[in-house]
Amino acid sequence: MRIGVILQEEKSGSAAKQKRAEDSLNGSHSTNGANGNEAKELNLDLTRQEKRVGVRAGDTYVRVVRPHGHLFKKVAPNVLRATEQATQARTPLERAYRRMKRVLIGEHLPNQAESSERLTKVKGLAIFASDAMSSVAYATEEILIVLAAATAVGGLGYAVPISLMIALLLSVVAFSYRQTVFAFPNGGGSYIVSRENLGLLPGLIAAAALTLDYVLTVAVSVAAGTAALTSAFEVLHPYAVPIALGFIAVMVIGNLRGIRESGNIFAIPTYVFIASLAGLIGVGMFRWFAQLPPVETPPQPAWGGEILSLWLLARAFSSGSVAASGIEAIANGVPAFKRPESKNAAQTLVVMAAILSTFFLGISFLTTAYEIVPVKGETVLSILGRAVFGTGFLYYLVQFATMTILVLAANTAFNGFPRLAWILAQDEFLPRQFRYRGSRLAFTYGIIVLGGIAGALIVAFHGDTHALIPLYAVGVFLAFTLSQVGMVMYWRRHSPPGWQRNMLVNGFGAVLTGIVLLIAATTKFFSGAWLTIVMIPFLVGIFLLIHRHYQKVNEQLQILKHIAPSPALRQIVIVPLAGLNRASERALAFARGLEQNVYALHVTEDADAARGLADELRAYDPNVKLIVLESPYRALVEPLLNYIDALHQQDPDAFVTVVVPEFLTRHWWQALLHNGTAAQLNRALKPQPNVAVVNVPYVLEH
Repeated sequence: MRIGVILQEEKSGSAAKQKRAEDSLNGSHSTNGANGNEAKELNLDLTRQEKRVGVRAGDTYVRVVRPHGHLFKKVAPNVLRATEQATQARTPLERAYRRMKRVLIGEHLPNQAESSERLTKVKGLAIFASDAMSSVAYATEEILIVLAAATAVGGLGYAVPISLMIALLLSVVAFSYRQTVFAFPNGGGSYIVSRENLGLLPGLIAAAALTLDYVLTVAVSVAAGTAALTSAFEVLHPYAVPIALGFIAVMVIGNLRGIRESGNIFAIPTYVFIASLAGLIGVGMFRWFAQLPPVETPPQPAWGGEILSLWLLARAFSSGSVAASGIEAIANGVPAFKRPESKNAAQTLVVMAAILSTFFLGISFLTTAYEIVPVKGETVLSILGRAVFGTGFLYYLVQFATMTILVLAANTAFNGFPRLAWILAQDEFLPRQFRYRGSRLAFTYGIIVLGGIAGALIVAFHGDTHALIPLYAVGVFLAFTLSQVGMVMYWRRHSPPGWQRNMLVNGFGAVLTGIVLLIAATTKFFSGAWLTIVMIPFLVGIFLLIHRHYQKVNEQLQILKHIAPSPALRQIVIVPLAGLNRASERALAFARGLEQNVYALHVTEDADAARGLADELRAYDPNVKLIVLESPYRALVEPLLNYIDALHQQDPDAFVTVVVPEFLTRHWWQALLHNGTAAQLNRALKPQPNVAVVNVPYVLEH
């Protein structure tokens, strides 16, 4: 008989369920707390047993039926797993939102699909190397901008030697991070390496530097990509900021679709850039060795009269060192690769470093050979493209590919920052929302927050790449240096075979990146690096403040093992009533199931109406006591809160349960026609200590 009731409830509509609940509650109101019907035992595993008659006479067997099997699958005793159907939207508005979300982002993925979302080496290169490879589009230009000030004394001739030094730096950093990939296969990069080997504070400094690095990667890359587009089509120059914000929006949506999906979207443009830039450098080298003149003569350099000093060369070196940015991305995202993760990540890192060094040195050599200097309104790569290809299809292909890779460079940050934020949230240094994985197994909050902050920077700096880059280098090389020092301590502590050689490599890398860090901080301090230097300790302070809050919450919520379970709480049950109706009747019946002594509370400015309610309630149930609070100043919430405080003073150990009657309209617009008293009471009562708020809904049919 019990099971028959359960099946009937499953197949009935919500209105019928509500009516049965009301009948059950109303049938018991005269007992004032004792339920008139005996409580039914529930099958918590949502199964029932049916006795069946067999084929032979007298044979019987028991069949286990799961009427809710389409919603929940039994995994183990008392363990059920929700199916996709159990997560379906229930309201028309929610269904419309889900359909729109499905079009933009894609179908929901279960947790088991995570392994299929991992990256091959080909897609991994497209996702994680786009930032590093895109830096060749502006790194040489940053060197030339500084050296152009000393054109009169041959400053441009130092572009290639400086590029060789940066290429050496890049190779050392890449090889050092290759060792990190094998030593820390779970990813996390500079933060994990620094925290585990140098301590908490260095780890948080590295995390702050990486956070700034990722934000600036998006802003600088998108700004540079927009500049490449407006260089080819000058008519678009006034719309640079809206175009850049549009690129960021596309990146956010693409990454919300999941890491494999974003790899599918962004792989082709990355390899088109590699092919087009290889063609540009190859044809440019051929024309130079064949002593062929430029197809289009580059603009003649203006003669800068600054003295060629060590300070000038240091500034040029620190400006061009942005070519090394993005090297750490693969070490941060090792778990994103298919198995074996470390091996695949390391091989991808080596290929990325080789391509990056070749392209960077090739562009630096050709710009020096063709005596190209930066001019306002056009990028150096655009001028080089005109000199090698002229203004034809291949030139526009290079510009389009450059624009695309510069924008896609932000994709590295969109994969790195959400994962870093997830790790920091796991360690309780960022809000727990950053641990949430969306419908496509992407870290939704990290992606959206990164896009929002980068967009704000684009607006604040008017999409100017040269204004953003000085903020960039300090955070990048601070994270590099801490990671390398952390690896030195790791080899020294663990001493695996070959640890001396590995420690020497990481030590050399730490010295090099440390020197670059000092040069960048000194030469670019007044150009904007001071802001990064200030922001890093500020972010560390935010991390510590968040962690302190979570520690206090954990201390207050922790249950001590040697303490016995708390006794049942003594309750004072109050039902606020505006009048006696089906909703309040249901709330009173619910309250009687909690406690025998139920108090109805009526706050009013009309004494005559209160007397009428008292008569109605006395006739309905004489056991419910009515308290009337007259409110001549027409306030509702404040008298109620003060009355609850007064009751607490009489019995400080009691727990006040406020049972709020609430009727729910069928359509959203109908709710606007009512004053929302239940919502007001919820907001006011929830922060009160030792007060529980229970909403008892009554769903209107029309």
